[in-house]
Amino acid sequence: MPYTARFTPETLSRAQVDAQTGPLVLEFGTDWCGHCQGAQPLIEAAFARAGQDTPHLKVEDGRGRPLGRSFGVKLWPTLVFLKDGQEQARLVRPHDADAIAQALGQLSA
Repeated sequence: MPYTARFTPETLSRAQVDAQTGPLVLEFGTDWCGHCQGAQPLIEAAFARAGQDTPHLKVEDGRGRPLGRSFGVKLWPTLVFLKDGQEQARLVRPHDADAIAQALGQLSA
């Protein structure tokens, strides 16, 4: 399953993200964020329901982190759905697994 359970320090630059081919979901937040923790069951369920191999990268975000700033992230969690490096959808503090699944579906269309 492509769902990633823990946030990791950013390892990609914006140029590397823009150069990615295929689908990719970036999730910006932190492991200690209550909103992030609350959204995890929804995100995991949406990925399981979608049944696709879309990579999910949880990027540890914070002040001065360039990748999150390049996407204009202000609230956590923020999910950015990309296809071939282009943003297709964005969800901020999602409260609905269906909305996440719908955004994932846009990546396979």
